[in-house]
Amino acid sequence: MTISALPFTVFANFARSRASQWTLAAAVLAAVAGPAPADARARIGSTVGAFDGTWNVTFTPLAGNCHATNTVPFMVAGQRVSSAGGGKVTGGVSRNGAVAVQIIVGASSATGNGRLAGNVGSGRWSGIITGDRCSGSWQATRS
Repeated sequence: MTISALPFTVFANFARSRASQWTLAAAVLAAVAGPAPADARARIGSTVGAFDGTWNVTFTPLAGNCHATNTVPFMVAGQRVSSAGGGKVTGGVSRNGAVAVQIIVGASSATGNGRLAGNVGSGRWSGIITGDRCSGSWQATRS
């Protein structure tokens, strides 16, 4: 009895061809889904904004059982506002200077909105500070 190697050769070539296709597909997928070059990430992730920098924000209570005035540093990068000190600050600033933020420090939280112009800004805030509902104004200067 003679066994021909031809069917096994065709099958082996098919498997090798299929493996090559999958390898090529994986390489293309990795190239497309891979990390972007640094300059592309810089263009996408952060744009230079007119309000970039550290802002010292003074919160003044005007209503409620809150009496202390506090100054807190915020960081603006592009259109994002974040904390430059303690606590969690999230928010944004538009190109025309309209700003809206949420601030959480321990059990206290507040929201604020207003406007930045040049190196100054102002607005209103409200929230629950150490269990008491309070509201007031804020003033900011870029340092």
